[in-house]
Formats: sequence, structure tokens, C-alpha cells
Amino acid sequence: MDNTEKLPILRVTQTEKNDTEDVVTKESPLTIIFNDNELVTLLCSPAELNYLAVGFLASEGLLKSKEEIKRLVVDGHRGVVRLETDKGSESAHELVFKRFISSGCGRGTSFYSAADVQGQVPVSSQLVVSAEEVFTLMKEFQHCSRVFRATGGVHSAALCDKKDILVFSEDIGRHNAIDKILGRCLLEGIATDDGIIITSGRISSEILLKVAKRNIPIIISKSAPTNLGVKLAADLGITLIGFVRGKRMNVYSHGGRVITDGN
Repeated sequence: MDNTEKLPILRVTQTEKNDTEDVVTKESPLTIIFNDNELVTLLCSPAELNYLAVGFLASEGLLKSKEEIKRLVVDGHRGVVRLETDKGSESAHELVFKRFISSGCGRGTSFYSAADVQGQVPVSSQLVVSAEEVFTLMKEFQHCSRVFRATGGVHSAALCDKKDILVFSEDIGRHNAIDKILGRCLLEGIATDDGIIITSGRISSEILLKVAKRNIPIIISKSAPTNLGVKLAADLGITLIGFVRGKRMNVYSHGGRVITDGN
């Protein structure tokens, strides 16, 4: 499904007004029904809905592996994904009392609690990356988003190794873009251990938890982190790199994984 739409607009300059068209990104609701419970409705870009649903459920700790999935049905026209597993789960009625609206674009939703942080095992990895590899990956990443170039209205995310972008996705929500990456990796058996996540958006605490749950040791953004995001990255063994622009970047935690010509 095309993620953009042309709409009539009035273009105004200091001296004149003209009727024309502009390309805007599409926004749609997606309702996830998990084990016959209506769990949540996300606002998202209407593509890769299977990846988004699976990635969201995995990020929330409700889905551990592809093998747990008994049935996955996507109704793109109605904006509904139904997913059933073989084992019981906490009901939607119980989960809704834990839900809070996160700091994400596209009205991000989460069911995180303090126990999610306390119970999360720190990432263990020997991965190191050179500063030049970070700059090269970010440059490639910024040329991948067709919808952003057309509309300026989406976030992007990617899973990379040290040399290449392996999986790329985009969505109106920065959380959704990462969930689409993680959902695709889970469904297609793409390893995330010793991977690198790149995001166009702000790195906040819930983004860090998503990454930590997939044992990803490095996250990179052209944008800023939050203070809690930095603290969690330090506690969870994740190298957090922000403000990657040109040939400069800020490393906020576990800087030993980043090497330079002078070490």
C-alpha cells in the first residue's frame, strides 16, 4: 500500500498565493487483537502491519519467538491484526491498567512498568565499531527513506551490521518504525545479536528497552537522547550514540565500543 497521498493546498509566499498539490504521509489506526483480546490501537503508517504487530508484542514481552505464533491474520482494509499464541497471556483488561502514553510520535503506547527495567538482563557483546563506520552508516541511512524525501513526515529505523543496512523501515511513529524492524527480524529469523540499530528519532527510555530485549549492543541516532534513556543505556550495557551529523557524534554510554584512528 502506498504510504503517501496528494492533497490540494494553498502555497503562500511573501508576495503571492497559488493553488497546487502537496504529497503528505498517510496515517491510519491499527488495532491489535491478541489471543481474542483487543489489546491496543496504534496510529501508524499503513504498511508492514504484520511486522508492526509482531514487533510491538515482542517489545512488550508478550511474544518471545516465531514458534509461539499459532495464527496471524492481517486485515489491512479494516486496520486489524489478529495474533494467537499457544500459551495463555495476561488479558487485555489487566494490561490496560498498566498502559501509559509514551513520548513517541504517532501517540506511542506502552505497557512498561518498573519491573521491565529491573528484570532486564544487560546486553553482553564484544562488538566494536569505528567512528568512520558510524558516519558511513548514517549517511547511507539518510538516503534510504523514500517517504521522508517525499513528505518529511515519517521516522526511519534500520538494523545494520558494521558495513551495511540489513533491514529498513519507516513510519509516522519512531517507536513503530523500530517495532517494524524487530517484528520482521523475529518473523524472518534475522539475528539481532551484535546488531546496530539506527533511528531518526529521539532515544528515550522505552526505545532503549526495546533494543535491550533483542540483545542489541549499539543504538545510533541523528537526534538527541533523554536523560533516562542515557541512564538506562549505561545500566543495560548499550552504547548510545546521538547527534551523528557529518563527521561528529556524541557517545553517551559505553564509549569503549567506539574506536577512532587514535583509539
